Amino acid sequence: MSPYFLQNPGVYNTIFTSLLFFFILELYKGEFSLNSRKIGIIGCGVMGAALLNGIIHSNMVHPTDIMVWDVLPQKTDEMIKQFKVTAAADTKVMFDSPRMVFLAVKPVDMPGMLENIKDHLTTDHILISVAAGIPIEQILKIVGTEQKVIRLMPNTPCLIGKGMTVVSPGNNVDENELGFVMKLMESLGKVVILEEKLMDAATGLSGSGPAYVFMFVEALADGGVKMGLPRDKALLLASQTVLGAAEMVIQTEEHPSVLKDKVASPGGTTIAGIYALEKKTFRGTVIKAVEAAAKRSKELGKERKD
Repeated sequence: MSPYFLQNPGVYNTIFTSLLFFFILELYKGEFSLNSRKIGIIGCGVMGAALLNGIIHSNMVHPTDIMVWDVLPQKTDEMIKQFKVTAAADTKVMFDSPRMVFLAVKPVDMPGMLENIKDHLTTDHILISVAAGIPIEQILKIVGTEQKVIRLMPNTPCLIGKGMTVVSPGNNVDENELGFVMKLMESLGKVVILEEKLMDAATGLSGSGPAYVFMFVEALADGGVKMGLPRDKALLLASQTVLGAAEMVIQTEEHPSVLKDKVASPGGTTIAGIYALEKKTFRGTVIKAVEAAAKRSKELGKERKD
């Protein structure tokens, strides 16, 4: 220790106490962010169940700190039995304890739900909407412009921790709150933040995309069956092929066209298959599917606005 501190122990004690206080304060802030926030989920359908499953398996929130409610009591009961969470008697109770509440309801049901809960909100609550096509501006028109709202677009692979979630925070959400939601959603797969104006496009791609991929896997398997493969083996080959190809794109960071060309040798089987796909405008059809879904997401917002 420096002779100065030996001669002035009061200064040393003051510095030590200040550092200790700062450390405890930062530790408390972290604990509050990760452990002390109770969570509510309104809507126990496919997406609500996916969110609940991922949140519990993240170990960031204990099941007893999660409250669920659905308009259909049997769905709430299913979540209680499966995940050992707590049921809310009604939507009012949902806001008595949880600060962060996920609204996993269908777009058509969102305006009515917001009207139902708006009188129970305080500025401490954070609403997290997963409804496609409903912009934050419309939510705030109903619940009040001072409220904290985050818009999410997850997809169904969140059920198995392989999801893709797009996050768009409202202006009233602070970095600490957004950071907690990001960590929570990272337990369900990949997460990116996008400007809200891009949410419809994200909905058309990653939100609806799993359905397109399921159709592609089914079509690949059907092709295998047509050529003589047993159904179970064809489905395994198709599923693993899509999984492996997607992982190659992520891990190698090479453009898909480059990876495609590495498979398609001159005059070979792969280029013959590619030609058959291109004759039916395979890529153009997929692009149109994303476009159609994105446009429908935008229409849903306009319908609710009107």
